[in-house]
This record gives sequence, C-alpha cells and structure tokens, in this order.
Amino acid sequence: MTQYAKNPIMPGFYPDPSICAVGEDYYLVNSTFAYFPGLPVLHSKDLVHWEQIGNVMERASQLPLTHAGHSQGLFAPTIRYHEGTFYVICTNVSYGGNYVVTAESPEGPWSEPHYLEGADGIDPSLFFDDDGKCYYIGTHPNPEGCRYDGDWYIWIQELDLKSWKLAGEHKNVWNGAMRGVHWPEGPHLYKKNGYYYIMHAEGGTGPEHAVSVCRSRDIWGPYENNFCNPILTHRHLGQAFPIKYVGHADLIETMAGEWYMTMLAVRPLEGYTTMGRETFLAKVTWENDWPVVNAGVGQLTDEVEVSLPCWLPEQDPDSYTSRSGGKNAVPGSDRSYDFAQMKALGDEFLYLRNPQLSHYNLETGKGLYLTATSATLKEQDSPTYIGIRQQHHAFRLETSLTTEQVFDKSGSVAAGLALLQSNSYHLRLEVGGGKLQAVLCRDGQDTVEGSLPLSELQAGEPLKLYLQVEGLQATVGCSLGGRDLPVAECMDIRNLSTEVAGGFVGCTVGIYATGIYATGIYAAKVDDASAEEHRVLFTDLSYRHIEM
Repeated sequence: MTQYAKNPIMPGFYPDPSICAVGEDYYLVNSTFAYFPGLPVLHSKDLVHWEQIGNVMERASQLPLTHAGHSQGLFAPTIRYHEGTFYVICTNVSYGGNYVVTAESPEGPWSEPHYLEGADGIDPSLFFDDDGKCYYIGTHPNPEGCRYDGDWYIWIQELDLKSWKLAGEHKNVWNGAMRGVHWPEGPHLYKKNGYYYIMHAEGGTGPEHAVSVCRSRDIWGPYENNFCNPILTHRHLGQAFPIKYVGHADLIETMAGEWYMTMLAVRPLEGYTTMGRETFLAKVTWENDWPVVNAGVGQLTDEVEVSLPCWLPEQDPDSYTSRSGGKNAVPGSDRSYDFAQMKALGDEFLYLRNPQLSHYNLETGKGLYLTATSATLKEQDSPTYIGIRQQHHAFRLETSLTTEQVFDKSGSVAAGLALLQSNSYHLRLEVGGGKLQAVLCRDGQDTVEGSLPLSELQAGEPLKLYLQVEGLQATVGCSLGGRDLPVAECMDIRNLSTEVAGGFVGCTVGIYATGIYATGIYAAKVDDASAEEHRVLFTDLSYRHIEM
C-alpha cells in the first residue's frame, strides 16, 4: 500500500531526530535541552501516523537541569534496539556528560543514567556489530588542538555493556568530508553489504548544515569519502528557500527492504525561525553501495511516498493511544484541554528545568491549579510554567483562568499566557495587580506593549485570554461577551527567532503563574508556606491552527 508522509512529520520543536526499526514498529526520539521531561518517544507503524508513548527522561533523578541554560541540558540522543533491550544514549551538557539509559519497553520505565567515564565530547551513538559487540561513536575537539572553532573529530571505542565502561582501542576515525570542515557531529554507524558507514552532520546546525557519509571495510577505518558528499543539504538553494538548516540524519530499513532517513530542518518566514528545528523524512536508495537521498530530486520534498500499510493509532486497540484512552495528543494536531475533566496531563506537556510538581494540581470538576512562586520566566530557574510546542506559523492559543488575587490591585500574583523562546526572549500576556498587560521580553529587557485595567466586577469570574500568532506578528488580549478585546496588536516577534535569540530551541506556548509586588515588579515574596494563597485556577487550554 502506498501512502504519503507529509513533511515535517514532526512539526515544531522536534530537533536532532534519531530513529530505530524493531520489526514493524518505528521509534523516534528528539532533543529537549532545558525542558522536562526529556526526550519524547514517538511510535509509528507506517512512518506517516505517529503517537507519543512517553518520555525517556521523566524523573528528576535521571535529569538534573538546575539552572541549565535554555539551550543546554539534553543534546542529540540516539535510540537503538538490541536483543530485547532498548538503548538511548545522550549528552547532558549541564550535568554528567554522556550517558546511556535502557528499557525493556520503549514506553518505559527507563533506567537511571549510566554515565560513561572518558567519553568526552557530544552527540554519542551506539552500534551493535554482527558479533554482538557494542561500539560508542561520538565527537570531540581535535586532540592535537583546535585550529578553528568546530575543528572536531569523530571517534570510536568499544563499550562494555556489563560494566558500562569504554574498553580497548580509542581511535579518531574521521573529521568530515569537506576540507576545513566545521563541526562534524551527530555521527551514526551502520553496516551494509560488508561496509561500515559513518553518516554525520557538517557545517553546524544552521544555514550551512549538511549530511555526509563515508565507509570502510573495517570499523576502525580507514574511511573512504563519498565523492557525492554532501548527500543532502539545502545550503546551496539560497536564503529564500522555504526549508533550510537540513542535517543531523539517521537511517532505518523497513522489513520490506526499503530505506528511509529522518533529519532536522527549519521552515523560516522572511528569514526568521520561531518554531525551531523540526523532524523531516526522506526516501533513500542505494547506488554503488552509497546512499542516495530522494533520488532524482536531491532535496527534501513536501510529501514522501511510503510503501507501508496504513496504520491509525486511534483505531488500533493495541496502540498506546487506545490503551491510554487518548491521553496524549497527536503530534501536529490542534488541542483542546478541559482540565476540569482530565485525570492526568499528557506526555506532550513540557516544564522548564526541574519542576516542583506539587505546584501543578489537577482537581476534578475544577481544573489545573498553578502555584505562583518567586521564580519568573526571565530566570534560569524553574518557574511555574507548563506548555506545548508551537507547531504552526499561525495559531490561536486560549485559556480561562479564575483567581481573586490577579484582579486585586494589591495582590501578589500574576498569571497568564506565554510564547516562550527562552528566558531572555518571550512574550507574556499576564493579568495581575488589577490590570491585563502584554509584555515583550527582548534580550532580557521587558517592554509593556499594551495594558488594560480590569473591572472589579470581573473579580472571581473566569477570564478568557488569547494569544494569536500570524507569521511574525502576535496579537494578545481577552475575550468578553463573545468578542475579542485586544491588549496589543500586530507585535513584531522576529526577536523570538533562532536568528535573533540564538540557541537550539523552538518556541513553546503555555500558561504560567508567578509572584509580584503591587507595583507590578517581580518579587521573591511567595513561599511554600503561603502556597494556598498564591494558586491560580486554569480551567482549560486550547491550541488551534489558523490559516494565514
């Protein structure tokens, strides 16, 4: 059966994809940086329809992120399967370095991290050879000293899975396909027809990003360069091309013997990327024992022909979606969360760094209570914030909240909606101190873009807030009597892009609560002892794609 996967297969902030095939099942993981829980696990049987089945790093003991920068924390993971065990290897650049976790089921639970002594660098991957030996492959700075920024090498060493120790020879095997290459990274090892292949990224995860490959008859090399390198890139297509930054790829083979590749790319608007790096799919064929990506086209396509039977997780009684009662939203879909009716939050929800989960309480028939603390969205801390990934260039986010404090001019709580790129770049629509205001944070500096006083008659009544994004402009406000009342319109949000804010993340959208002084300045005056006095009730949250 022929189907067509629509690119990106994971819209929004799903960078650094790694994929593995286990029989008829396909599992995908992505980077999450300073967000918690870490490393979402996606599952499919046809590479077209996907469901989230959990997160690899879901316990604080697995994932220390205290004060990690927004683009620190968890870098590129790799997922592999061998003899009944799933393995995920990753780098926590903020704490501990490179580690491996294991699970008998990709749904978890996953083990505590096995940190690998002597495994310097980033972007590790695992390879299981025909004789059962496991090899570590990763990247690190040129051991003879970096001649320029990004002068790194790809290295290989055997890994003892019983002791979790690197063993035997440590060898630098490759430093990229191009002369003077910057950032050879994200390497993966494969074996086919007697050749060992290293597929890796080059050029940095930006406009010069590319996928290259080399091969050898021996795992230790020497490795032969593919004269067609890079085998995939968009860097030659010009700044106006709609898909850019293509790289960091991984390969799978289906049971039918067909090959596919996942990789990251971005979809900028007018040169600005707000959603971050997303997961795309391409078809791979082999010529002269070299992989060819989208033969005859040579670039990513809007759709990818997939020769696998259609699989709809909501109709499969054995799927996680069916077994969990639809707990998790479909990636890329519109969402409507009725917190008053929910028993648990879906795995797609994200917190910042290590959250105090007691500050997020679902109460049946009421909604989701957020406890305001002194931590704010502007700090490298864990403010009371919960969000989902921005998935579209145009969308509308809505929520309803109820609390006395936010309407009181002498109150100590502010709460509302946020479009969050990082602690230094974000947009807040917050109600507190008797007013509703739109605040745009750029390079850590707040600018009030609009303000609206709130009537005392509204105290204690639900207030519906909205945040609407159309391309690179945002409008925020409240809805009263069935009509929108804007607080700030057509705000320029180019500053919330990778090109301005920097880093490796895309925007998330969500709800938050924090403590303030009566003047409206954030204050360290909320503590656990007074938590009950600083709770904000959110009854719902919806995310809806709109046409531009």
